[in-house]
Amino acid sequence: VFGKEWQILRSPFFPVLFSLTVYLSCCLPYIFLDLLCSRLILIRRFRIQPQNQVTWTKAWRCLCKCLHNHVSFILPLSVVHWYWRPVVCPPLAPEMQSVIQDVLVCLLLFDTQYFLWHLLHHKVPWLYRFFHKEHHLYTATFSLTAEHTGVWEMLSLGFFAKLNPMLLGCHPLTEMLFFVTNIYLSVEAHSGYEFPWSPHRLVPFGLYGGARYHHLHHFKVKVNYAPYFTHWDRLFYTLQEDDIEDIK
Repeated sequence: VFGKEWQILRSPFFPVLFSLTVYLSCCLPYIFLDLLCSRLILIRRFRIQPQNQVTWTKAWRCLCKCLHNHVSFILPLSVVHWYWRPVVCPPLAPEMQSVIQDVLVCLLLFDTQYFLWHLLHHKVPWLYRFFHKEHHLYTATFSLTAEHTGVWEMLSLGFFAKLNPMLLGCHPLTEMLFFVTNIYLSVEAHSGYEFPWSPHRLVPFGLYGGARYHHLHHFKVKVNYAPYFTHWDRLFYTLQEDDIEDIK
Protein backbone atom coordinates (compact mmCIF):
# COMPACT_ATOMS: atom_id res chain seq x y z
CA VAL A 1 0.00 0.00 0.00
CA PHE A 2 1.51 3.32 -1.05
CA GLY A 3 0.74 7.02 -1.33
CA LYS A 4 -2.43 8.56 0.07
CA GLU A 5 -4.00 5.18 0.85
CA TRP A 6 -1.10 4.27 3.12
CA GLN A 7 -1.25 7.68 4.83
CA ILE A 8 -4.91 7.02 5.64
CA LEU A 9 -4.04 3.64 7.18
CA ARG A 10 -1.35 5.28 9.30
CA SER A 11 -3.69 7.98 10.61
CA PRO A 12 -4.46 7.88 14.37
CA PHE A 13 -8.14 8.27 13.47
CA PHE A 14 -8.24 5.27 11.14
CA PRO A 15 -8.73 2.55 13.84
CA VAL A 16 -11.83 4.30 15.21
CA LEU A 17 -13.37 4.94 11.79
CA PHE A 18 -12.48 1.43 10.66
CA SER A 19 -13.96 -0.18 13.77
CA LEU A 20 -17.18 1.83 13.62
CA THR A 21 -17.63 1.35 9.88
CA VAL A 22 -17.12 -2.41 10.03
CA TYR A 23 -19.30 -2.82 13.11
CA LEU A 24 -22.23 -0.79 11.80
CA SER A 25 -21.92 -2.41 8.36
CA CYS A 26 -22.19 -5.85 9.98
CA CYS A 27 -25.18 -4.72 12.06
CA LEU A 28 -27.07 -3.07 9.21
CA PRO A 29 -28.45 -6.23 7.51
CA TYR A 30 -29.73 -7.53 10.85
CA ILE A 31 -31.27 -4.14 11.72
CA PHE A 32 -33.11 -4.31 8.39
CA LEU A 33 -34.34 -7.82 9.27
CA ASP A 34 -35.47 -6.57 12.69
CA LEU A 35 -37.62 -3.94 10.95
CA LEU A 36 -39.21 -6.60 8.73
CA CYS A 37 -39.57 -9.20 11.47
CA SER A 38 -42.87 -7.86 12.81
CA ARG A 39 -44.37 -7.80 9.30
CA LEU A 40 -43.08 -10.94 7.59
CA ILE A 41 -43.60 -14.46 8.92
CA LEU A 42 -40.74 -15.63 6.69
CA ILE A 43 -38.30 -13.50 8.70
CA ARG A 44 -39.91 -14.27 12.09
CA ARG A 45 -39.39 -18.00 11.65
CA PHE A 46 -35.61 -17.49 11.72
CA ARG A 47 -35.58 -15.31 14.84
CA ILE A 48 -34.65 -17.21 17.99
CA GLN A 49 -37.05 -15.22 20.18
CA PRO A 50 -39.64 -13.84 17.73
CA GLN A 51 -41.90 -12.71 20.58
CA ASN A 52 -39.29 -10.13 21.65
CA GLN A 53 -39.33 -7.27 19.17
CA VAL A 54 -36.39 -4.92 18.67
CA THR A 55 -37.63 -1.40 19.35
CA TRP A 56 -36.10 1.90 18.25
CA THR A 57 -35.53 2.73 21.93
CA LYS A 58 -33.40 -0.38 22.43
CA ALA A 59 -31.48 0.12 19.19
CA TRP A 60 -30.84 3.81 19.87
CA ARG A 61 -29.62 3.07 23.39
CA CYS A 62 -27.12 0.52 22.11
CA LEU A 63 -25.98 2.79 19.28
CA CYS A 64 -25.38 5.72 21.64
CA LYS A 65 -23.40 3.47 23.97
CA CYS A 66 -21.24 2.27 21.10
CA LEU A 67 -20.57 5.79 19.80
CA HIS A 68 -19.78 7.06 23.30
CA ASN A 69 -17.25 4.28 23.90
CA HIS A 70 -15.53 4.86 20.57
CA VAL A 71 -15.28 8.63 20.91
CA SER A 72 -14.48 8.82 24.62
CA PHE A 73 -12.10 5.87 24.97
CA ILE A 74 -11.06 4.16 21.73
CA LEU A 75 -10.15 7.42 19.99
CA PRO A 76 -7.76 8.68 22.73
CA LEU A 77 -6.17 5.23 22.99
CA SER A 78 -5.75 5.10 19.20
CA VAL A 79 -3.86 8.39 19.28
CA VAL A 80 -1.60 7.13 22.10
CA HIS A 81 -0.98 3.86 20.24
CA TRP A 82 -0.25 5.76 17.01
CA TYR A 83 2.35 7.85 18.82
CA TRP A 84 3.88 4.90 20.72
CA ARG A 85 3.84 2.29 17.95
CA PRO A 86 3.43 3.69 14.42
CA VAL A 87 2.10 1.29 11.79
CA VAL A 88 4.81 -0.18 9.58
CA CYS A 89 3.74 -2.04 6.44
CA PRO A 90 6.09 -4.62 4.88
CA PRO A 91 6.69 -4.16 1.14
CA LEU A 92 5.09 -7.51 0.27
CA ALA A 93 1.55 -8.67 1.01
CA PRO A 94 1.23 -11.97 2.93
CA GLU A 95 0.41 -15.23 1.16
CA MET A 96 -3.19 -16.42 1.32
CA GLN A 97 -2.31 -19.56 3.30
CA SER A 98 -0.48 -17.45 5.87
CA VAL A 99 -3.44 -15.06 6.16
CA ILE A 100 -5.96 -17.85 6.75
CA GLN A 101 -3.70 -19.58 9.25
CA ASP A 102 -2.98 -16.41 11.22
CA VAL A 103 -6.62 -15.33 11.31
CA LEU A 104 -7.68 -18.76 12.58
CA VAL A 105 -4.98 -18.80 15.27
CA CYS A 106 -5.96 -15.27 16.34
CA LEU A 107 -9.60 -16.38 16.63
CA LEU A 108 -8.66 -19.42 18.70
CA LEU A 109 -6.46 -17.32 21.00
CA PHE A 110 -9.19 -14.71 21.40
CA ASP A 111 -11.75 -17.43 22.07
CA THR A 112 -9.56 -18.80 24.87
CA GLN A 113 -8.88 -15.39 26.40
CA TYR A 114 -12.52 -14.38 26.24
CA PHE A 115 -13.69 -17.68 27.73
CA LEU A 116 -11.40 -17.30 30.78
CA TRP A 117 -12.25 -13.60 31.16
CA HIS A 118 -15.96 -14.31 30.75
CA LEU A 119 -16.00 -17.26 33.16
CA LEU A 120 -14.16 -15.23 35.80
CA HIS A 121 -16.60 -12.31 35.48
CA HIS A 122 -19.55 -14.65 35.99
CA LYS A 123 -18.06 -16.62 38.88
CA VAL A 124 -16.89 -13.60 40.90
CA PRO A 125 -20.04 -11.69 41.94
CA TRP A 126 -18.47 -8.22 42.24
CA LEU A 127 -16.82 -8.54 38.82
CA TYR A 128 -20.16 -9.42 37.29
CA ARG A 129 -22.03 -6.67 39.13
CA PHE A 130 -19.63 -3.83 38.35
CA PHE A 131 -18.14 -4.82 34.99
CA HIS A 132 -20.19 -7.37 33.03
CA LYS A 133 -23.81 -7.06 34.11
CA GLU A 134 -24.43 -4.18 31.70
CA HIS A 135 -23.86 -6.48 28.73
CA HIS A 136 -26.65 -8.75 30.03
CA LEU A 137 -29.26 -6.00 29.99
CA TYR A 138 -31.04 -7.80 27.13
CA THR A 139 -31.90 -11.49 27.40
CA ALA A 140 -33.10 -11.45 23.78
CA THR A 141 -30.05 -10.26 21.90
CA PHE A 142 -29.98 -8.32 18.63
CA SER A 143 -27.05 -7.18 16.53
CA LEU A 144 -26.37 -3.86 18.26
CA THR A 145 -26.08 -5.52 21.67
CA ALA A 146 -22.72 -6.97 20.60
CA GLU A 147 -20.96 -3.79 21.75
CA HIS A 148 -23.38 -2.73 24.45
CA THR A 149 -20.72 -3.03 27.14
CA GLY A 150 -19.06 -1.05 29.88
CA VAL A 151 -15.66 0.57 29.47
CA TRP A 152 -13.73 -2.18 31.27
CA GLU A 153 -15.19 -4.94 29.11
CA MET A 154 -14.69 -2.98 25.90
CA LEU A 155 -11.05 -2.22 26.72
CA SER A 156 -10.28 -5.75 27.94
CA LEU A 157 -11.61 -7.47 24.84
CA GLY A 158 -10.11 -4.80 22.59
CA PHE A 159 -6.75 -5.47 24.23
CA PHE A 160 -7.02 -9.21 23.50
CA ALA A 161 -7.99 -8.52 19.89
CA LYS A 162 -5.01 -6.20 19.45
CA LEU A 163 -2.54 -8.37 21.36
CA ASN A 164 -2.89 -11.58 19.37
CA PRO A 165 -1.83 -10.25 15.94
CA MET A 166 1.12 -8.55 17.65
CA LEU A 167 2.18 -11.81 19.31
CA LEU A 168 2.02 -13.64 15.97
CA GLY A 169 3.74 -10.83 14.08
CA CYS A 170 0.85 -10.59 11.63
CA HIS A 171 0.99 -8.40 8.55
CA PRO A 172 -1.21 -5.26 8.98
CA LEU A 173 -3.56 -6.50 6.27
CA THR A 174 -3.94 -9.82 8.11
CA GLU A 175 -4.60 -7.92 11.32
CA MET A 176 -7.35 -5.92 9.60
CA LEU A 177 -8.93 -9.09 8.22
CA PHE A 178 -8.89 -10.62 11.71
CA PHE A 179 -10.63 -7.53 13.11
CA VAL A 180 -13.30 -7.72 10.39
CA THR A 181 -13.83 -11.44 11.02
CA ASN A 182 -13.92 -11.00 14.78
CA ILE A 183 -16.41 -8.13 14.62
CA TYR A 184 -18.67 -9.97 12.17
CA LEU A 185 -18.71 -13.15 14.25
CA SER A 186 -19.49 -11.13 17.37
CA VAL A 187 -22.41 -9.38 15.65
CA GLU A 188 -23.66 -12.68 14.21
CA ALA A 189 -23.48 -14.32 17.65
CA HIS A 190 -25.65 -11.53 19.09
CA SER A 191 -27.93 -11.17 16.05
CA GLY A 192 -30.74 -13.32 17.42
CA TYR A 193 -31.19 -15.08 14.08
CA GLU A 194 -30.52 -18.66 13.06
CA PHE A 195 -30.37 -19.25 9.31
CA PRO A 196 -29.54 -22.40 7.30
CA TRP A 197 -26.26 -20.68 6.33
CA SER A 198 -25.35 -19.55 9.86
CA PRO A 199 -21.68 -20.31 10.76
CA HIS A 200 -22.52 -22.99 13.32
CA ARG A 201 -24.29 -24.98 10.58
CA LEU A 202 -21.29 -24.68 8.26
CA VAL A 203 -18.65 -25.78 10.79
CA PRO A 204 -18.86 -29.58 11.34
CA PHE A 205 -19.01 -31.66 14.53
CA GLY A 206 -20.59 -28.90 16.63
CA LEU A 207 -17.24 -27.14 17.01
CA TYR A 208 -18.80 -23.70 16.58
CA GLY A 209 -21.63 -22.30 18.67
CA GLY A 210 -22.83 -19.12 16.99
CA ALA A 211 -26.04 -17.21 17.57
CA ARG A 212 -28.16 -20.04 19.02
CA TYR A 213 -25.37 -20.91 21.45
CA HIS A 214 -24.65 -17.36 22.62
CA HIS A 215 -28.34 -16.45 22.73
CA LEU A 216 -28.82 -19.23 25.26
CA HIS A 217 -26.00 -17.73 27.35
CA HIS A 218 -27.87 -14.41 27.58
CA PHE A 219 -31.09 -16.25 28.38
CA LYS A 220 -29.69 -18.59 31.05
CA VAL A 221 -26.52 -16.65 32.01
CA LYS A 222 -24.50 -19.52 33.50
CA VAL A 223 -23.81 -21.55 30.36
CA ASN A 224 -21.89 -21.16 27.08
CA TYR A 225 -19.15 -18.73 28.08
CA ALA A 226 -16.93 -18.99 24.99
CA PRO A 227 -17.75 -16.45 22.27
CA TYR A 228 -17.42 -18.69 19.21
CA PHE A 229 -16.11 -22.23 19.56
CA THR A 230 -17.43 -24.92 21.91
CA HIS A 231 -14.35 -26.87 23.04
CA TRP A 232 -13.68 -24.87 26.24
CA ASP A 233 -17.29 -25.13 27.38
CA ARG A 234 -17.19 -28.86 26.72
CA LEU A 235 -14.04 -29.21 28.82
CA PHE A 236 -15.48 -27.14 31.67
CA TYR A 237 -18.94 -28.77 31.45
CA THR A 238 -20.62 -25.42 30.81
CA LEU A 239 -21.89 -26.24 27.32
CA GLN A 240 -25.66 -26.27 26.89
CA GLU A 241 -27.46 -26.50 23.58
CA ASP A 242 -30.18 -29.09 23.90
CA ASP A 243 -33.07 -26.83 24.95
CA ILE A 244 -32.65 -23.93 22.57
CA GLU A 245 -36.25 -24.52 21.39
CA ASP A 246 -37.51 -23.69 24.88
CA ILE A 247 -36.74 -20.01 24.45
CA LYS A 248 -38.64 -19.59 21.19
